[in-house]
Amino acid sequence: MAATLGILGRKLGMTRIFGDDGSIIPVTVIEAGPCPVTQVKTMEKDGYNAMQLGFDTIPERKVNKPAKGHLDKAARGYFRVLREIRLDGPSAFEQGMDVTVDIFAPGETVKVTGTSIGKGFAGVMKRWNFSGLKKTHGTEKAHRSGGSIGNNTEPGKVMKGKRMAGHMGARTVTVMGIEVVDVRPEQNLILVKGQVPGPRNCVVMVRKQG
Repeated sequence: MAATLGILGRKLGMTRIFGDDGSIIPVTVIEAGPCPVTQVKTMEKDGYNAMQLGFDTIPERKVNKPAKGHLDKAARGYFRVLREIRLDGPSAFEQGMDVTVDIFAPGETVKVTGTSIGKGFAGVMKRWNFSGLKKTHGTEKAHRSGGSIGNNTEPGKVMKGKRMAGHMGARTVTVMGIEVVDVRPEQNLILVKGQVPGPRNCVVMVRKQG
């Protein structure tokens, strides 16, 4: 089985558990799966190996005709979230089968992908850790500004990639090297050590890490 096998889940929040030696372990609780396999792609047919997972069921009335026709092939219902996971080799799961938290084991290392918390429009000090202008006489109402951004006559433009104020957060972030502390199949829960990207109740993808 490929090292990139994974599952979709929902981040429930953070808590702590106690280790065998009495130490406190901060963990993030993820309610993952079961995720039906809605499509399987193969090297012969599609040029690469992958499988598509569905998560968070929705009623049929909320699905458009193209999505309905696609999901009817698996005959497992309709889902709000569809994600494709690439595999290094042929998939061991067939269309219609369920991927559950049993694919993970305590002590295993995984990588978690989610959408970071959106911070809205942020200035350069918050977004890029600028120091700001001097707080001395002559500096009026410009202490948190970004300063000069332009160039001389040549090239006479603002260069691409200039760090300026703008939209902060709400980006796809992957955190690697996270340890699985506990797996609870009866509750479809995965407890991972530390924090993962995104706010509570956001959808995350947990994948094996070789």
